[in-house]
Amino acid sequence: MTQSSFKARCVSTSETMADQAALETKSVTLAYEQNVIAKDLSVNIPHGKFTVIVGPNGCGKSTLLRSLSRLLVPKSGEILLNGENIHSQSIREVAKKLGLLPQSAIAPDGIKVIDLVSRGRFPHQKWFQPWSEADQTAVELAMQATGVIDFAQLNVDQLSGGQRQRVWVAMALAQETSLLLLDEPTTYLDIAHQIELMDLFQDLNRIQGHTLVAVLHDLNHACRYADHLIMIKSGEIIATGSPNDIITETLIEAVFGLSCLILPDPISNTPLIIPRGRASTAAN
Repeated sequence: MTQSSFKARCVSTSETMADQAALETKSVTLAYEQNVIAKDLSVNIPHGKFTVIVGPNGCGKSTLLRSLSRLLVPKSGEILLNGENIHSQSIREVAKKLGLLPQSAIAPDGIKVIDLVSRGRFPHQKWFQPWSEADQTAVELAMQATGVIDFAQLNVDQLSGGQRQRVWVAMALAQETSLLLLDEPTTYLDIAHQIELMDLFQDLNRIQGHTLVAVLHDLNHACRYADHLIMIKSGEIIATGSPNDIITETLIEAVFGLSCLILPDPISNTPLIIPRGRASTAAN
């Protein structure tokens, strides 16, 4: 099966919902017990885009992503997945529509790559149903798309950090969902593996048609790869839109407390954020 047929298998639902948000929150309050993280938060995740959520540490980025993935129930308001309340849908139903790559995912000891990727087929399995040709095809295509097919028989713990992240992405792709949520996917990776992984995500979005939502710390990665930015501070949405439309020196200083210079990235022509810091002050 070709990459174009893989795209057709994964994004057919999004083609019929082009004008509807893939995910949205409506006036949600998010909290852990009595610790309120965000109030009256309304967010729209557009279909077919690579959305990146950015903001200072502790601002509520990962909390928002957890709520979008159904892992955190809002205290008030609602979260809609393809127009329906996500908590009115079963875990299996949601898993057929949405894949999640959590922070610091840990594989079982001794598990092979192919076996971990195959776990992505859980939403499509029924009691006593044998492994099908459709299951096998989905797993193989996911491994091809992420470049891990040559590692199929290796143990996951034999791989580098970047390779392991690709395997987790392959498992999410094997679910055959059109929507992928990524929680700080480049954490603990060196710069080369970060770029390799971000390029993969961009290909999944632009070539294969997946809607992606990622929490990132690196603002320059966010500006280079995102179609749509959501900037949060203290649980509030400060700005949304394309990087070229919203990123300014004033905004970065207001949200992050960082004095900076913004220039066009010579590779992507997106905003390139250069911190001024003490070095620039000393030079003057």
